[in-house]
Amino acid sequence: MSGAVPGCELCHGAGGALLWQNGLCRVVAVDEPGLPGFLRVVLARHVREMTDLPRADRERLMAIVFAVEAHVRKSLEPDKMNLASLGNLTPHVHWHVIPRWRDDRHFPAPVWAAARHEGTVPPERLAAAARMATSLPAALAAFAD
Repeated sequence: MSGAVPGCELCHGAGGALLWQNGLCRVVAVDEPGLPGFLRVVLARHVREMTDLPRADRERLMAIVFAVEAHVRKSLEPDKMNLASLGNLTPHVHWHVIPRWRDDRHFPAPVWAAARHEGTVPPERLAAAARMATSLPAALAAFAD
């Protein structure tokens, strides 16, 4: 990646299993046990904050984040969606797109909190998440470069 910053894990790695990308960003599946469909939208270049991006890039990135959220909602029908841009440990613009269910291990707490209980993910939810990941590129076709 041009403009890569030494030590930035999102400059030097995908940040998850690559599902889709264009010149602005990539969408990856996050390996988080118990949270199928957890995706991350990662800016392709190193930028610390959303307001450091030109307005057109901010708007296009958010349009992609919203399209990813819409696809996850339609595909998985979660009880709630969480969108988060934290980056405290990795100061590289990225958005977390997280489907939540009342029976997930963390609900209603944030996914970064300690699990409230152990639980198993229903097999049909895992299958739906796999189908969602496979169909994501078609859902984002309008954003191809």
